Amino acid sequence: MEIILKKDVENLGLEFDTVNVKPGYARNFLIPQGYALLATPKNKAALEATLEARKEEEAKLIVAATAIIEKLKATTISISAKAGAGDKIFGSINNATLAEELAKAGVEVDKKYIKIPGNTIKRTGKFSAKVRPHRNVEYDYEFEVVSDVVAEEANPEA
Repeated sequence: MEIILKKDVENLGLEFDTVNVKPGYARNFLIPQGYALLATPKNKAALEATLEARKEEEAKLIVAATAIIEKLKATTISISAKAGAGDKIFGSINNATLAEELAKAGVEVDKKYIKIPGNTIKRTGKFSAKVRPHRNVEYDYEFEVVSDVVAEEANPEA
């Protein structure tokens, strides 16, 4: 079912995006909560008119989003986490953790604009997250998860 988002919805899309979702999700949650409209021809025409009227504001938002992406390109981060055997980390790394680490590095990105494939990371290594501060501006940010504690191979007292 095709819908038009009226508000930003985490893990789905940004305001004014047209997305496909399952009919039950749209009818039972998104539309009653005021997050979306059905993508009828009339609503699509209204969306186009709204976007046309907001062109100047959208241009300013695109410039701001591009500035964030340029800061990201100049920033490299390594997230340290406690890890056990086999590079498994205790807990997980998610979009909120990545947003906090980016803020420490001087790049303010809201967690709702960051999408990590699989939503969480549970191992050390190099990963990529999609940062989308605006519907027309998107960047694949590369970062690394490293172990801050090396697991002991064998316990001699055991």
